[in-house]
Amino acid sequence: MDTSDMNKGRASGLLPFIIFLLLFIGSGVVSGDFYKLPVLVAVFIAILAALFMNRKIAINDKLDYLTKGAGHPNIMLMVIIYLLAGAFSAVAEGVGAVESTVNLGLTFLPGNLLIVGLFIIGCFISISMGSSVGTVVALAPIGVGLADQTELGTALILGAIISGAMFGDNLSIISDTTIASVKTQAVKMSDKFKVNIFIALPAAIVTAIIFGILTWNAGGSISGDHPYDLFKILPYLAVLVFAVAGVNVIYVLIGGIVFSGAVGLAYGKFQVMEFLKLLGDGMAGMQELALLSILLGGLVELVRVNGGIDFLLHAISKRIHSRKGAEAGIAGLVSVFDVSTANNTIAIISIGSLAKQISERFDVDPRRSASVLDIFGSAFQGILPYGAQLLAIAGVAEISPVSIMPFAIYPVLLGVAGIIAIATGYPRFSTWESQKSH
Repeated sequence: MDTSDMNKGRASGLLPFIIFLLLFIGSGVVSGDFYKLPVLVAVFIAILAALFMNRKIAINDKLDYLTKGAGHPNIMLMVIIYLLAGAFSAVAEGVGAVESTVNLGLTFLPGNLLIVGLFIIGCFISISMGSSVGTVVALAPIGVGLADQTELGTALILGAIISGAMFGDNLSIISDTTIASVKTQAVKMSDKFKVNIFIALPAAIVTAIIFGILTWNAGGSISGDHPYDLFKILPYLAVLVFAVAGVNVIYVLIGGIVFSGAVGLAYGKFQVMEFLKLLGDGMAGMQELALLSILLGGLVELVRVNGGIDFLLHAISKRIHSRKGAEAGIAGLVSVFDVSTANNTIAIISIGSLAKQISERFDVDPRRSASVLDIFGSAFQGILPYGAQLLAIAGVAEISPVSIMPFAIYPVLLGVAGIIAIATGYPRFSTWESQKSH
């Protein structure tokens, strides 16, 4: 593609992004904790830097651009979905869905398939509740207990949990990364899921086989009773089924909240006011992410006005000559941002608009660009020793997160599967253009 007529933009327009990344990386290196600096502070400092740039634009106009980007319809819809997803996750967990799911698996798993089963349980919980960190927190104590009662290594067990957690982080329709990738690429969640599952599922199957081979001769079990109730798991199943069927995610989440609330009230798990408090707590847990999305939307718009997005688009487009090259460029961008920020949601939101422009310029199916964003963000997030997932699970077990990295098999295979999908054009569906015409 000829890029000679493109607006080359200005490299200086990227300065706010650079400040944002340097604050994250610098604070992490200095303190040893990449989550010590509040992300909202880093974004706000970057926004202030953007506002003081480009004297040709009046400050009132810059503020208009900031609020225009922050209040973009896609950003606002993303915020609403985040809040509803948080509410559903909190209510379903309050009902006892997570506990019943875990206990169901532990009840029927044979000793030599405990690790494979733990991985599968992690896959189901993470795809149901949409949180890799939540899955890790729920399963980590069980993993540590399993390590104490068997000859299986702690790092291996925790690697299986991380692997399961990242499966849902990538695929769940209420995962923050899925919401971000879908909304920035303007595609239906069910469409992104149908493309993504054909890439992620083979990686998950191979992961299960590898864990099975590694632990085939291992024995042991977790002592004690593991009571479960299948009815408490139904809200998760309902949300998953209706979302994959293509029902609007707003309706899916509202229905899931109502269903979970009805189950909880019927079982006496909570009263009406406690149910409402769970809703509030769930939404409160997503407030930082919602505000972050709004501020990042405004920051991206300021970077665009200052020529930073055009500069990146021009620089990348010069090196891209095909759809595959465009997909590889998107994969590289989200990977670099994730490694830099240790947060795949921030990475996706930060480069989402640029990824969309690249995909449109090189005729990439938006279902694929959304999948590529989520796949490579999740792949790198699952192996970062300073990422929230590995830090959280290593903290529970009191071991080094680096020791878990070799057993985070699924994130690595997910990245490999993503590379193969880009190289081969797999999976092949009807073209996006023909879908739009209908």
